[in-house]
Amino acid sequence: MPPLLNLLTDIDGVSVGHATDLKLGSGVTAIVFDAPATASGSVLGGAPGGRDTALLDPAMTVEKVDAFVLSGGSAFGLDAAGGVQSGLRAIGRGFPVGNTRVPIVPQAILMDLLNGGDKDWGLHSPYRDMGYAAFQAAAKGAFALGTVGAGTGATTATSKGGLGSASAISTSGHRVAALVAVNAMGSATIGDGPFFWAAPFEIGDEFGGLGMPAAFSSPDTVLRAKGVTLTATTIGVIVTDAALTKAQTHRLSIMAHDGLARGVFPAHLPADGDTVFSAATGARILASSADFMEICHLATLVMVRAIARGVYEATALPYENAQAAWRDRFG
Repeated sequence: MPPLLNLLTDIDGVSVGHATDLKLGSGVTAIVFDAPATASGSVLGGAPGGRDTALLDPAMTVEKVDAFVLSGGSAFGLDAAGGVQSGLRAIGRGFPVGNTRVPIVPQAILMDLLNGGDKDWGLHSPYRDMGYAAFQAAAKGAFALGTVGAGTGATTATSKGGLGSASAISTSGHRVAALVAVNAMGSATIGDGPFFWAAPFEIGDEFGGLGMPAAFSSPDTVLRAKGVTLTATTIGVIVTDAALTKAQTHRLSIMAHDGLARGVFPAHLPADGDTVFSAATGARILASSADFMEICHLATLVMVRAIARGVYEATALPYENAQAAWRDRFG
């Protein structure tokens, strides 16, 4: 297999596409599987928004999905999955129901309606068309991070949020990768400084290589949040090439939430909608239960690293009084 790009597309059979509208201040990211993937997910935030998320429960009948969608737009953004579904239907993909097929496309949304963009879109929101555009753009290999796709309008308590990704490979050769749109109520950085909560897990200088501060003070751990009247969310996807059951895939999403809680402080607030989807392509068989435990461990690590990368790679939106990006603040 090709060397790691430190992206979700390091998983063979996974494509990623973005639709980005800087005037709108929002966007859509589509994660498309070459073949239906065993999927699940979990929601730990208090204010989630999603489409077809109930079927991801391990007790539900449908086990596989054709794609995932992450989008801005709050509840309006839920139209994006319809655009991805249209693209999949046009190429004959979907769960067989009699003589027709229904593409299975769970979606999570984040709240970016108050970031300064032009949200006066008229009668119908643009998100269905953006979803289709993201589907058409989906490709293997490298893709952009930061203020793109679902991360376009993302913000955090302290710096501009964005789209991040990271990957890893287990000792037995299984690949695990995360993609996340960081729009947290809390902060990915420590106190008022440049250091990321994710620093202990950084590989190389993927988000600056600054390490941890020399010491912590009590102001570093006080509540930093966007405000009690705003809603936010961190939404992401964790994917492995291992052959997992739906129940095992569900456990993978929970382990990725552990990474979210290490990368954002605080996480899972009442006004967060923190949602993590999970999928297993089934390309590589597990040799032992130890293999699965390591994959779970790596799910935590790639998620926390992806969160920091999303904030590190973000750029400010082109509006007056837009939230400054990490790079604006710290260089």
